[in-house]
Amino acid sequence: MPPGAAAPGVAGVAGGAGRRLLRWLGPRLWTRRGALVFALLWFGSWLLLNSLVLVHRSILSDFCTDDKSKSILQRLCLEFGEGSVTGDMCEDLCVLGLVEYKRCLYYENGKKVVEARWRGSRVILKSKLENFSSYEPLGILDYQDTAEELSPLDVVFYATLEVRNSLGLADEEEDEGGGGGGGSNVSLARLWGKKLKSREKSYSRADLASLWSLLQQEEYTFLRVLQDLSTHVAQVLGSCGHFYAVEYLSAGHAWDQNLFSLDEARGRWSARQQVQRIALSFLHMVEHFDHDFTHKLHLCDIKPENFAIRDDLTVVAIDVDMAFFEPKMRDILDQNCSSDDDCNFFDCSSSCNLKRGRCSARRRNSNLQVICEKIFRPWFSPTLLGAKAGLPLQVELQRAVQECSETDGGVEEDEGGEAGQERGVHQRLLSILTRLLQEGGASGEGGGAWDEKGHAHTALNF
Repeated sequence: MPPGAAAPGVAGVAGGAGRRLLRWLGPRLWTRRGALVFALLWFGSWLLLNSLVLVHRSILSDFCTDDKSKSILQRLCLEFGEGSVTGDMCEDLCVLGLVEYKRCLYYENGKKVVEARWRGSRVILKSKLENFSSYEPLGILDYQDTAEELSPLDVVFYATLEVRNSLGLADEEEDEGGGGGGGSNVSLARLWGKKLKSREKSYSRADLASLWSLLQQEEYTFLRVLQDLSTHVAQVLGSCGHFYAVEYLSAGHAWDQNLFSLDEARGRWSARQQVQRIALSFLHMVEHFDHDFTHKLHLCDIKPENFAIRDDLTVVAIDVDMAFFEPKMRDILDQNCSSDDDCNFFDCSSSCNLKRGRCSARRRNSNLQVICEKIFRPWFSPTLLGAKAGLPLQVELQRAVQECSETDGGVEEDEGGEAGQERGVHQRLLSILTRLLQEGGASGEGGGAWDEKGHAHTALNF
């Protein structure tokens, strides 16, 4: 046996003892390792759960909840009771109980939209910011002991400036000249001023503070100024503090092949005739927005969800956050660029001047072109028309819609300031749809979607 070698018996005994030791330690080692793994998994799960709770709470803070919505309205009523805010629906909301809360529709980044019933009619209550204190106060009130020291002319002056800034209108001198809109020479801002001056009693601090919070909301200003001039915008019905009520209308939806809910109760019109009348109303809305104001009105977010229809099938713009008059549209489009892709602002686009590296301030496409592309093409596609798709008028309509969607609406302008090609397509669509209605036995008279009606409002319905 070599020196230092262990005897076979001793080696066998040592090896056997080692194996027994490993067998004895093995389960315990694995038990400890399992316990460690379990502890790590538990700790990781605890961290994940707490993270989810924190994220869930932050998300829920922006969720539409009835409790939060009612709390916001209760706070508004508290401010009304303190005399901080006012409005023509405050007493109904906070004292008489004539405004019944229904449900929260939207809440994100402070913007609040809820459905309610006011004196038996469904309305939508809206505010861009949740709290009245979040709006910038009217600075002049800090230097006045009482609001009565402000004359009606002062109120008109400050309100008119705010309206013009909000809508992006040009100077009054340019407004009076028509500004390229081709329509009435009446300044929208001055029209607002006439409403304010017609009020007989003086303005309280709460009146001015509430009015100022509303004027900081572009959508309110837009709707309030235009509602006496157009049936194609949602009507403002009243307000309390920084919240304002608009008429309740069911929005369109892209998932429905008809885009809008067609009411079979309109017995004198079939579903197809209703679609044709709604299309006619879209065409009249385009003509109206292009030519009937001091400046052309551009719609930069055209989709079914941003429109609704009234019972007479009038198309109504209900979300106008992306609607701009010509001066503001030019400011938005006039940007640096390296290609035409840099000159797209949602549904409004212009072309890039590569030499200057600047987008043209003139919009290249048009309201009509986008409506043909995103509304009319799905409506009048051969797939939806089925067997009727091959009828001569239907084929003509499909071709006109295709041509309309490819028309460049802002390039070739005649001396009258109208895009000749687009004007021709518009008239062609109008003619085809009218003939289709006549073929269907529907008269174009009596309460059609294009009948313009006036709306009466109070002198200061803010």
